[in-house]
Amino acid sequence: MTDYTLVRSRRKTVALYVREGGVEVRAPLRTPKREIDRFVASKGTWITDKLAESAERAGRRREFALDYGNTVTYRQKEYPVVAVEGNCAGFGDERFYMPPGLSPEQIKSACVLTYRMLAKRDLTQRAHEFAGRMNVTPASVKINGAASRWGSCSSRKNINFSWRLIMAGDDVIDYVVVHELAHLTEMNHSDRFWSIVGSVLPDYRRRIALLKELQRRLSCENWE
Repeated sequence: MTDYTLVRSRRKTVALYVREGGVEVRAPLRTPKREIDRFVASKGTWITDKLAESAERAGRRREFALDYGNTVTYRQKEYPVVAVEGNCAGFGDERFYMPPGLSPEQIKSACVLTYRMLAKRDLTQRAHEFAGRMNVTPASVKINGAASRWGSCSSRKNINFSWRLIMAGDDVIDYVVVHELAHLTEMNHSDRFWSIVGSVLPDYRRRIALLKELQRRLSCENWE
């Protein structure tokens, strides 16, 4: 029998998740334990496959490192990491440049700082452009380090984007921007919300699929 962590709540169905090498089951408050055990047993092959995938991702994350000459992604294009004399790190001349002699961890940190700078410039610009088209006004547009959320919108109309979004292509960036701006009108994921998104980006489902592809790739890269 597969070991699992059981989380009970007021949900109506039993759901199974494999995260970081562990199995979690979420079940309604009154679902009998024996019924949950049968459900888990019936998903044995699926659990085994997912645990193997999780272990592979974890291994690739542990091995993830950056060095001079490697390439990193900016707006879906690959650019080299190059050593340039001086004390500055940034992006220009089709490259991520930084001082020579940095360790892999320092190179990664310099890339993250550069990504944050690029995200602040590019995502803020796209947010204001789409806000004008959608006739909404965010109170602010900020960049954060969220690893599991691409964007968010607060009740005070503050929009936040993860700096990781700047690795995505423009189709994906625009989807996340429009998604969060739509929350300025509808703070939910109702039919009306998706109607707003669809009125701006009729092919938003295709963009969501592309976003999931990026998410799978980044799950194998350790940017912490």
